Amino acid sequence: MRIERITDAAVVHRAADLFDAPPRPEATERFLAERNHHLLFAYDETGRAVGMISGVETTHPDKGTEMFVYELGVAPAARLQGVATALVRALAGIARDRGCYGMWVGTETDNAAALATYRRAGASEEAPFVLLNWDLMDGEQA
Repeated sequence: MRIERITDAAVVHRAADLFDAPPRPEATERFLAERNHHLLFAYDETGRAVGMISGVETTHPDKGTEMFVYELGVAPAARLQGVATALVRALAGIARDRGCYGMWVGTETDNAAALATYRRAGASEEAPFVLLNWDLMDGEQA
């Protein structure tokens, strides 16, 4: 397996099946243009993209910079082969190299696959928290 940081929007669109929905051209360009946004793909031995992880560095005046694991996806045929764990570890390596003091992710309490992956990749569980959300689109598509 090979893991690469993606900087080309065309590469993202060719691997659209790794995302929850088809990547939006303008959002893809904006994400890739940001220095503190990271998108990694895992490739199998045939060169096919089989997994992706995205992360965003966030900085706060009294805390420093941390990496937020935004999304992780693995093609169904490549699951249970260590792809997700390798992607999480690769993003953690980038975070470490960029001076982040930590990395975090949120997932559903009943998402056993995600929990197992993150734990295998070295994450420890924090106290539960409540997620509150604002829908800022008022019914419009983003």
